[in-house]
Amino acid sequence: MLDHAEPQKRQRSGLSRPERTGGGLAEDAVLRAARAAGCAARAADRDRRLAPEVVTALKEAGVARHFVPRRWGGHDGGFADLISATALIAGQCPSAAWCGMLWAANGRYAARLPEEGQRELWGKGPDTLIAAALAPPAGAARPVPGGWLLEGRWDCVSGVDFSHWVLLAAPVVDTPDTPVAAGAAPAGAARAAARVLAVPRSEVRVHDTWRSTGLRGTGSNSVEVRGVFVPDRRACPLGHMLAAVAEPGASPARQAPAHLAGGPMFCAPALGAARLALRSWTRWATTPAAGRPAALGDPAVQRVLARSAGEIDAVALLLDRAGAGADAEPTAAHVEAVNRRDAAVAAEVLVEAVERLFRTGGVHARDDTSEVQRAWRDTHTVAAHGALRLDAAAGAYAEWGGSAWSAPAPWEVR
Repeated sequence: MLDHAEPQKRQRSGLSRPERTGGGLAEDAVLRAARAAGCAARAADRDRRLAPEVVTALKEAGVARHFVPRRWGGHDGGFADLISATALIAGQCPSAAWCGMLWAANGRYAARLPEEGQRELWGKGPDTLIAAALAPPAGAARPVPGGWLLEGRWDCVSGVDFSHWVLLAAPVVDTPDTPVAAGAAPAGAARAAARVLAVPRSEVRVHDTWRSTGLRGTGSNSVEVRGVFVPDRRACPLGHMLAAVAEPGASPARQAPAHLAGGPMFCAPALGAARLALRSWTRWATTPAAGRPAALGDPAVQRVLARSAGEIDAVALLLDRAGAGADAEPTAAHVEAVNRRDAAVAAEVLVEAVERLFRTGGVHARDDTSEVQRAWRDTHTVAAHGALRLDAAAGAYAEWGGSAWSAPAPWEVR
């Protein structure tokens, strides 16, 4: 049996091996989380939310504390570890990997809040689960003495049902009587003036709206806030939260801008989903049918295997390189441009690879219990995310430009 990144054997290419920075995710705990997620993957897809035991396993793997500052008990970890762990877990359940990746990433954003706000989130421990809706900003944040009055509605807030806090981005509205429609920014509000506000989950109303084709287990429902006061200690300008910052003693990942590794992190669940599809497809291709030889004896099927497996492995190399570059040079414009390009291209390649498996996988691939079919839906849904759109990534890459387009990256020169 061909082995396509089974969780029992963590596989990684030897090329451009990511460097570990700060604390890392415990490999044994990540493997346990992957197995737990795999056992509950079908139920997550059916129920449109993760099982509580999967959430517990993800916390025990260290995803929530991965980017949390060490002063709060966190790992202050790097991008490469998270990308690898996310792809590994996604090889069993892309929805679980998606939520785990975002809980980690949102901890990195929350570390930009004022110190007292961070204490409120992590003062009792670093494993706080934080959901977020940052793009586009919605609702309204009105300045009041000591803080902000927040109202509005935000869509697609992944993992919110299990989260303890929610980061919500809202444009600033200076006039107290400006009406704001739910889910919409007020007319004329500038995104540059938006604030991110940390709101306890208990003060947020969740609407059961997640009916997506793929990533169904993420529970990416809509949330609503009406007239909630948020103190200044739990507020931060959106621009500051997304930009590169210099923080002495912090890991490179916590000082990096949002776009540096955002695309590769979002792409990692699609890599795992593609591996899941390939693994399931291979079981079909190598199993003889009643009275007939195994499909893999057909040269056309062999070509499908070689092409899709090669493309999936190529994406793994790209994401390995992206993590290495992000950890090595967290504020370099060329690293950000290359990573955005690679993540967007990688998402398109994975869609094509899984599409090929889906088309040739026999009747079983289209059955509603098929892992190929579920991975096909998940891969398409991941690739549709705004962080993986090639147009924006291509524009950023073209702007960077110069003769260095084809030059090796500094971290690749040995």
